[in-house]
Amino acid sequence: MTPEFWHGKWQRNEIGFHEGRPNHFLMKHAGRLDAGAGSRVFLPLCGKTRDIAWLMERGARVAGAELNRGAIEQLFAELELAPEVTAAGPLQRFSAPGVDVFVGDVFALTPAQLGPVDAIYDRAALVALPAEVRRRYAGHLRGLTGTARQLLISYEYDQSLAKGPPFSVPADEVHALYGDGYRVQEVETAPVERGLKGLSEVVERIWQLTPRQG
Repeated sequence: MTPEFWHGKWQRNEIGFHEGRPNHFLMKHAGRLDAGAGSRVFLPLCGKTRDIAWLMERGARVAGAELNRGAIEQLFAELELAPEVTAAGPLQRFSAPGVDVFVGDVFALTPAQLGPVDAIYDRAALVALPAEVRRRYAGHLRGLTGTARQLLISYEYDQSLAKGPPFSVPADEVHALYGDGYRVQEVETAPVERGLKGLSEVVERIWQLTPRQG
């Protein structure tokens, strides 16, 4: 997907990926992030997700990365926060107490710019990327965060029947992408009750990724 594709989605308000409320799997499994008060949680390709407000209300500090500036301006307006906007290399950093979001290409974000991260919450990032980009993304995320623990949500469906995004990321691919650095544990699988992209047989898988020691 090109940057123009995603900018067009935001400009046309075609943001079906935006839930408008905290994700129920996050609320159910947030304890697996071990992200208590003061922990810093990174949300890649975050958009204006309400998950950010939910995490902040529970004392977490949130960092995000998002391509579209308008989405982040909407996010801070909804948070009722006035961000300080500064340059971070080729990206822009929107900062307010408890939250930092980097606007631009996530692959241009560096560990020094991001800073220390305790955990990653990936609801809509991996599944937004085509197969040829996902391995690069998984490696970049690991390098950015020092292999921080993750809560990952993926979709699985017959990709031959519909185009992404969101893309189907089969269980064996999740293991292949992350298994060298993490212990990969599937903690829940649930059908998407209203289907997805006109398909009725779609499941969401929730994964806990725990860094391997050594």
